[in-house]
Amino acid sequence: MTTEHMPANHPKVTMGKIGVLLANLGTPDSYDYWPMRRYLGEFLSDKRVIDYPSWKWQPLLQLIILSKRPFSSGAAYKSIWNEEAGESPLMTITKAQTAAIRNAVQERHGEAVMVDFCMRYGNPSTESKVREMVAQGCNRILFLPLYPQYAGATVATANDQFFRALMKEKWQPTARIAAPYFDEPGYISALAESVTKRLSEMEEQPDVLVCSYHGLPERYLHEGDPYHCQCQKTTRLLREHLGWGEDKVVTTFQSQFGPEEWLRPYTVEHVAELARQGKKKIAVISPAFSADCIETLEEINEEIRESFEEAGGETFTYVPCLNDDPAHIALLADVIGTNLMGWVD
Repeated sequence: MTTEHMPANHPKVTMGKIGVLLANLGTPDSYDYWPMRRYLGEFLSDKRVIDYPSWKWQPLLQLIILSKRPFSSGAAYKSIWNEEAGESPLMTITKAQTAAIRNAVQERHGEAVMVDFCMRYGNPSTESKVREMVAQGCNRILFLPLYPQYAGATVATANDQFFRALMKEKWQPTARIAAPYFDEPGYISALAESVTKRLSEMEEQPDVLVCSYHGLPERYLHEGDPYHCQCQKTTRLLREHLGWGEDKVVTTFQSQFGPEEWLRPYTVEHVAELARQGKKKIAVISPAFSADCIETLEEINEEIRESFEEAGGETFTYVPCLNDDPAHIALLADVIGTNLMGWVD
């Protein structure tokens, strides 16, 4: 914006930049009780995550769950915590992803595009990062939730928070939301490459590849959430890309919570059943997570591994998330490039 026609007392106006705001789930600031309680309280109070009536859910959450769960969740986080950096692995990886994506995007589009990240729960908050981008002159923002598949409890709640942040801006930037990329060829190729690379390091190949996705109540599927279908398609495309048979790759769901029936089969139960069926060697991958986190580093590598081994399983191999792998960064840069069309040359 030119300033030649502005009166001398006009407030400073900075604009003309494009912001790319990546969003992930979030992380507690520490594994101690009160930071864990704040984080879990924000997460479990989200109506997209737990949609029970507040009068029924909040007393249970505040008086019982948040009195006990910060201790167990804190212990789980402590077991994987990046002590050197003083943060969770999700934070460490998201920072690395953001730096790599920033370099890739600015190589293509120059310094007029800035890239940063926020967390849906915890810090840095979505609101604070939107405010920073607007203050630095971003009058257009592309918001990219780092979830390959759409779910109301992940993508939609991240979008909700972005929209709430925009509501607080006097001069709202033009906004775009990147669509889920669960069936993008680059994403499937990156997944397949990660599987092939990990299995090439093994002396014996697994009997089954388990694609373990984060769970949702089954009711959400019947209410219109497409997550289950998109997970199934991701698994099918990955299997086809690998050239494996249908009995070689399975879809399961983890992280069940509460009394409701969730999407099945449950990973923790299914890996034990595979062991009892004589499938003594399995590999597990988590295609719903863009970065390794508590659900992969602790739940899969400890609880789910233990379930498999106690049932007679012998070789359990975890295939890490795509994290800041170059193929993943290239895919996300391509997604960003597609969504910036018309905003940049």
